[in-house]
Amino acid sequence: MVYVLVVPGPINDAVDARILEWHAEDGRPLSPGDLIVELETNKAIVEIRAAQSGVFRRRLWPEGTWRRMGNPLAILSDAAESPLPETPDGLPIWQTEFQLT
Repeated sequence: MVYVLVVPGPINDAVDARILEWHAEDGRPLSPGDLIVELETNKAIVEIRAAQSGVFRRRLWPEGTWRRMGNPLAILSDAAESPLPETPDGLPIWQTEFQLT
């Protein structure tokens, strides 16, 4: 199955988050707890970690980009050979855990 990673929210009343640093590369297998991306809101740094195993497939936005809560960040899948859609529209949301620092 193919999934979309979204900006989690709400986070401390923030509306937007900036992508600070990607920690996952295209094609990289992920295990629960692996750091995927760090985001910045107007109040905190947010670490987004995998809550399930899978494969990081494609970044949708580069570092430095601001995105609204709930908007897509990346595409992931259960298996590396799963075909990817042209857009993330309608994909189920990838389960994550996030921690504020």
